[in-house]
Amino acid sequence: MSLDYIVASLPALAFGAPAPMTWDEFEATTGWAGACAGEMEKWADLETQLRNAAAEARGGERYKRAAKGCSVFWESRVLACFQEKDPLRRDELIDKVWWDAAGELETPSAPLGAGALAAYAVRLKIALRRARMSRADGSAAFDRLTAKTKLDFE
Repeated sequence: MSLDYIVASLPALAFGAPAPMTWDEFEATTGWAGACAGEMEKWADLETQLRNAAAEARGGERYKRAAKGCSVFWESRVLACFQEKDPLRRDELIDKVWWDAAGELETPSAPLGAGALAAYAVRLKIALRRARMSRADGSAAFDRLTAKTKLDFE
């Protein structure tokens, strides 16, 4: 099956909307790993740049890793996310930056090529991770982490 056909037949993804398929369905439908090896190397470098910017914003210069590229645009967008005081909103903004950065994999000369498939894979992972988040799970994790502190003050 043609890569163009596979990409064109994938259901639409939108940031903040539920994921249209599971990861297993995506892998079974696309066989994406073999088709996107070069694009995923590009993504790994771009993601390293994004993570470096996040480490810098958190004050963790020592956690930065070597990256081939250097994009001031993406670094500025990540740093701007850390101006948000609400941690939940900040997380959403950071995910949106990652989502948008995945668009760098898509090339105008091949809008349905391997880059588009790699971008879809990155965005699907973001959508699936965001779908697993819930207020109840967050509250349970907070309670678990602060249980010992609560006992110390009783």
